[in-house]
Amino acid sequence: MSTSLNRLNAYRTLWIIVLFDLPTETKLERKIYAQFRKKLQKDGFSMFQFSIYLRHCSSVENAQVHIKRVKLSLPERGHVGILTVTDNQFGMMEIFYGQKEKEKPEVPQQLELF
Repeated sequence: MSTSLNRLNAYRTLWIIVLFDLPTETKLERKIYAQFRKKLQKDGFSMFQFSIYLRHCSSVENAQVHIKRVKLSLPERGHVGILTVTDNQFGMMEIFYGQKEKEKPEVPQQLELF
């Protein structure tokens, strides 16, 4: 793959980051929290940290589909943020576990049809 095509893909492919803070004081609230997390996981999101989930998308159109699904799953209470960044921006993130640098999540392989 050419360098210019790699550069284009780094700006075309996206990461969706869902950040949430939901109430968990009652049994019902914990159930709603768990259902929201399960819906994210079912839609291909992976846990990055507690209450932060990531999903790689091959295009803006693909990201819009998954963002719409998140919005349809929003609980009545709590705070949810949806952030979209390019693959290039995501690649600039530094991740640490304690003082040791940690690997970034792997980008899923995308099937390309010509």
